[in-house]
Amino acid sequence: QVQLVESGGGLVQAGGSLRLSCAASRIIFSINDMGWYRQAPGKQRELVASIGSGGSANYADSVKGRFTISRDNAKKTVYLQMNSLKPEDTAVYYCNADVVSPLMGARTYWGQGTQVTVSS
Repeated sequence: QVQLVESGGGLVQAGGSLRLSCAASRIIFSINDMGWYRQAPGKQRELVASIGSGGSANYADSVKGRFTISRDNAKKTVYLQMNSLKPEDTAVYYCNADVVSPLMGARTYWGQGTQVTVSS
């Protein structure tokens, strides 16, 4: 079973920065798109940013210019650098990945979520 393990969440003041990481484990053939989503209390989960295997990235309008998604294919890891954080960025952040593995074939996997809290 492929696992996505997230790290890097925490509490930060408005204007501060955090860097999230998400590493895939277990035997994997390839990873296609990877992304970060977030879910604030009482709201639906929304896409924050995604990145293809070749490095092309897409961002939600609310984070453009402040967040940067990147990936290290050798380490099977995706990152989210978050700068100029705002209180409205407070949410549980989840990574996901479209993975091809020997046992399961092509599937989408989710991380367990990491809390990001931005104080005003």
